This record gives sequence, C-alpha cells and structure tokens, in this order.
Amino acid sequence: MSQADSTLSEAAPSNRLPLTALILGGAAIGGSPIFVRLSEVGPMATAFWRVALALIPIVIVSLMKTERGRKPQSLSDYGQLILPGVMLSLDLAAWHLSITMTSVANATLLANLAPVFVTVIAFLFFKSRISGVFLLGLGLALTGVVVLKGGPAAIGNGDLHGDGLAMIAAFFYACYILALGSLRSRFDTMRIMLWSTASAAVCIFPVAFFMEGHMLPATVYGWSMVFGLAFISHAGGQAAITYALAYLPPAFSSLTLLLQPVIAAILAWALLNEAIGPMQALGGAIVLAGIMVARTSRSPA
Repeated sequence: MSQADSTLSEAAPSNRLPLTALILGGAAIGGSPIFVRLSEVGPMATAFWRVALALIPIVIVSLMKTERGRKPQSLSDYGQLILPGVMLSLDLAAWHLSITMTSVANATLLANLAPVFVTVIAFLFFKSRISGVFLLGLGLALTGVVVLKGGPAAIGNGDLHGDGLAMIAAFFYACYILALGSLRSRFDTMRIMLWSTASAAVCIFPVAFFMEGHMLPATVYGWSMVFGLAFISHAGGQAAITYALAYLPPAFSSLTLLLQPVIAAILAWALLNEAIGPMQALGGAIVLAGIMVARTSRSPA
C-alpha cells in the first residue's frame, strides 16, 4: 500500500475529515480576492484588517491550548519568528494592490507562481538541486503567463503593472514559506501563526495609514468584508490547511494550490462579472499545469 493510500485509510474512520479540511481550506483562501475587491477601504488597509482581525481567533485558540510548545529563548528566536510576518506583509501588500489593478483570475494565477520562486531561491541560496522535471514545469508556467496575457504581442498591453505586482507577491510568499520552514522543527503551529500574523499587522499598518489614510470601513457591509477576509480566508483557511497537512501526504497540498485560482475565477465570474475568455482560460490551464509539474518534481529543503 502506498503512503497516500495508507494515509487516506487512517483518515477514513473520521469520514476523511482531513481531506475535507484541505478542500475547504483551499476554497476559503481562494475566495480572498473577492473580499479584497469588494472591500470599502483600500488594498493596504484591507491587508491590515486581514491579519489584525485574524489575531482574534488565533489568540483565542492559543490561549485554549494546554500544551504551547517551546518558547523563544533569544533575540535570534524572536527575529526568526518575526521574519515570516515581514515577508507575509510584503506579499499581502503586493497581492492586494495587484487585485485592484488586474483581474482576479490573473492576480490569483500569477501569485501561485510562488512554488517556482521557492525552488529557485532554494537553489541559489541553499544549493538545492533542481531536476529536469522542475525545469519543464518552470517552462510551462512561464509559457502560460505569456498566453495568459494574449500572446507575446499583448504582453506590453493591459494590466501589466498589476500582473507584475502579483508575481512580486509570489516571490515574497515564497520567502514567507521558506522562513516558516526554518521554524517548524522548533515551534508549534499556533505560536508561529501568532507571531507571523501579529508582525505582519505591525508592518502593514503604517504603510496603509500613510498611503491611504482612510482605514475604517464606513458601513456594516464594509466591516463584514474585512471580517470575512480575516476569519474565513486567513484564520479559517490557513488553520484548515495546517490541520489537513498533519494527516495527508505532502502531494495533497497541490490540491489547495490548484483550487485557489479556480475558486477565485468562478467567484469573480459569478459576483464581479469578470468574463473568462478562451485565451485566458488556455493560459491559466498552462500556468496551473506548469506549477503542478514543478511542485511534483521535488520540495526544496
């Protein structure tokens, strides 16, 4: 029996709860661009409320835990716990801004190039070996980006700045993932989530305040958007995926990656009337195929 079969057998007595959590977590995060687009405040203020309000359930769960794991012992420990939050704040700032400048489908698809950046950074700075399968995935993904924009002739037109910001967001999300990777063997999940979310909120607040000024949603509807983003997409989605990955093989994480742009595109079509043309659909399919191939090649250390 394979590892995947064994893991699924272990999950079966609980009605495949981990697999359900993985799917729901990916869907929850996939809906985040819609909350951002419908928010009454600017993209930076929305990014701040996303992490600031998410601290409410994270703190409650942390206080309820009987075993809290290892505590930070030195300035180095505190610095390493803060670093993921700094990277997350840069990721969210770039991605939220990109959502207002390009389509939800483009922003979500391009932000999912993060696994490519993870492997490239691991190769350059951690001397990880890159396989031929990864290079194939990288080529497919980059080809998909070109097709997504309507071919080489259309690259200079349209929402190039927004698409570029989405790719910058993917880079910082890759840095966030790598920073988290150095902490997993020493600190428990909730401690890492608490520090990374809190430090992200601290970093984003001054940027949002001085760039946009207007921080508070004006209506109940506006508050419902940022609360939904914080509770459903950030705290809920991340918690569900973290729970699921404790039981399911790493290969299943690809499901959440592939589910997010699909959910975002469907919701954008249903709620924002964003049409998905044949060229965009083809480009998106190629990008997703490239990401899937790159992710299955190997995981950077």
